[in-house]
Amino acid sequence: MRRIAIAGNWKMYKTQREAKEFFTDFLPLVQNRLETSEDQVLICAPYTNLPFLVSFVAHTPANLAIGAQNVHWADSGAFTGEISAPMLVELGLKFVIIGHSERRQFFGETDATVNQRLKSAQKHGITPILCVGETKQQRDQNQTEACIYAQLEHGLKDIDQNNLIIAYEPIWAIGTGDTCDTDEANRVIGLIRKQLQNPNVTIQYGGSVKPENIDEIMAQPEIDGVLVGGASLEPVSFARIVNYTAIAH
Repeated sequence: MRRIAIAGNWKMYKTQREAKEFFTDFLPLVQNRLETSEDQVLICAPYTNLPFLVSFVAHTPANLAIGAQNVHWADSGAFTGEISAPMLVELGLKFVIIGHSERRQFFGETDATVNQRLKSAQKHGITPILCVGETKQQRDQNQTEACIYAQLEHGLKDIDQNNLIIAYEPIWAIGTGDTCDTDEANRVIGLIRKQLQNPNVTIQYGGSVKPENIDEIMAQPEIDGVLVGGASLEPVSFARIVNYTAIAH
């Protein structure tokens, strides 16, 4: 059975004060949904917010969780500026984003390092959210499928698909205001699913997800949730996304 996962990626936004203000406003807006739905709701926040947020949501329904935005492949070592899986486990975290396009574009992430990070997360019982997606140039050159298949082939080598979430994020739609046509997003996610050994892996769509398009996105049969950037920073906006109009898959 595929579980719906609605995740917010805060990227490099929000101090602890701002995070507290967000949750103070956000929680009352989603309390009923959290109590009546089995959807997994996540906020993946900057490292400095993680201890505070984990304690802040400790007494909320269990399907609301805090995640990290990256994790190193080594348990410890001389890796200045990095955070290891045991450090995340110590905080009580169970989810982490890996391979986001911004990590690939700006920080030299490769399919090989993505694979190493996935292995480390799973080794310590953390569920990774693997991000895959094509650039505008790759799409224009009809290379969407080849790009994504390569990311899956290399990224998922020796990975347990029973402890995994995948997010399809067309890079050209991230933070641009352009959203991949929902039928096309559904088609690509269906192709991703066919490449997997476990067809029940949760596969999200990400890329300019907002309150205005969430219901249409979630109506697609292959889409099991969303990974939300900018729209997750505002409590009313993200609450509307969490409270999408439920349509049975």
